[in-house]
Amino acid sequence: MRTLEIILLVVVTVLPFVKRKILLQFRSNYILVFLLLLLALHLLIDGARWQMFPVYFLLLLVGWRIKAVDISQPARLNFLRVSGYILFSIFAILAWVLPMVLPVFDLPEPRGKYEVGTELIHVKTDRPEKITEDESDKREFLCKIWYPSNAETDDLEGESYIDPSSRAGFATKYGLPANALNFLDHVKTFVYPDLPVAEGTFPVLLFSHGYGSKATGYYALLTELTSQGYIIINMNHTYESLGASFPDGRQKFFDYGYQQKISEWNAELLDPMRKAFKDGISYEKRHQIAAPAIRNYFEKDIQGRWAKDMESVLNLLEEWNSKGPFANKLDLNKIGALGHSVGGGSVGRLAIQDERIKAAANLDGIQWGEMIDTTYQIPYLYISADWPADHEDMNSHVYINKSTDYFYETKLLNSGHPNFMDIPFMIPVKALAGTGDIDPYLGIEIVTKLVDSFFEQHLLNEEKVNTQNIAKQYEALEMKVHNGDSTHVREGSF
Repeated sequence: MRTLEIILLVVVTVLPFVKRKILLQFRSNYILVFLLLLLALHLLIDGARWQMFPVYFLLLLVGWRIKAVDISQPARLNFLRVSGYILFSIFAILAWVLPMVLPVFDLPEPRGKYEVGTELIHVKTDRPEKITEDESDKREFLCKIWYPSNAETDDLEGESYIDPSSRAGFATKYGLPANALNFLDHVKTFVYPDLPVAEGTFPVLLFSHGYGSKATGYYALLTELTSQGYIIINMNHTYESLGASFPDGRQKFFDYGYQQKISEWNAELLDPMRKAFKDGISYEKRHQIAAPAIRNYFEKDIQGRWAKDMESVLNLLEEWNSKGPFANKLDLNKIGALGHSVGGGSVGRLAIQDERIKAAANLDGIQWGEMIDTTYQIPYLYISADWPADHEDMNSHVYINKSTDYFYETKLLNSGHPNFMDIPFMIPVKALAGTGDIDPYLGIEIVTKLVDSFFEQHLLNEEKVNTQNIAKQYEALEMKVHNGDSTHVREGSF
């Protein structure tokens, strides 16, 4: 919560219990003027938001009581007064809970030397759209390009946090009113649309989001990486992100019907593996049980589809590098990829099948499909959340063969699956957000430094950078480094 919001909350909570003492010192009109000035300052500086409506109601209630109370008469407990206290208590609880559950939060300020600009590109393909029932429908999706800039931004207003379609999709997912996320207009981003691209060429990173999540709900991660000198292509996988706002005004949202259709027949694939883990069967025997599920689980098709989306973008990079805002800005010899959750598995799939990807990072995603039967040929970074001990580590089976190059197996301690997104800032109540106990700012700092160091060493070939040093800087990061293939030779363990 912001400072004036906290002051307002404290005032309306405490004042009813001390109003008689204060009225002995000050005239009621003076107190009302103070309350009005405080409200005016809040509205002028912070702006109104619906989470504060119970506070505004309490302010009116307190103001009325201050004007109406007769301090010459002793306070008597009666039905009307008891009812008033009950009503006050209900609204006081709401007044404190709502702004804390959905606050106007502060995103981490980027540490890099570049300002961050964004550009939206609409990609159309000739591939059939498998999610819709229209046989003539072709696959199309949006890419949000995050890029470095040297422009001055002191007098510019940053872009609004999260596009309207993603907000609407998020509200639908959690049963909220359509305008429930309007308070996000007050969140300060460090991102500015349509800035000039900085001089020089920059390495390119493809980023793939989580399934059924906000495609651009990774401002903390992507703003920081871009400020360090990467051009990031933020995929928005149509019908499988929460929403997409196309340039012609069309909106496309997550397809819940298709999700049910592809998942309902496949759930039993995981049952034998879960039972084996619960029964304490050895890893070797569990691996034999897990392998069929890993090869055939329905998410492998999602990851394959998303990998094709990214391949479509890779096929366009030469064109983008020859004309338009990114002409001669893309270093096509230095292309990497990273993703979160299902997007992380999709990036792993892409890294297997497309040699244009020189290094890749998976942020807490299970990679379904053929990876269990093959080996990476490039440097690979896997960052896991700190899953509970009764949770089977599927990627311990998936990544059994590691890589012929460096393979980093890391864990962000005391973290949850959403800690790689902006969710810990947006919903700071851990029980609601599913995040871990790690401070969200520390968590995203570790992740961004680790990812940046990995790509600096293995994509940019910076000889002075050693990714293993990040684990030495933070106690909250576990790291095992494998240098070689399935022989599991370890260069270091921290």
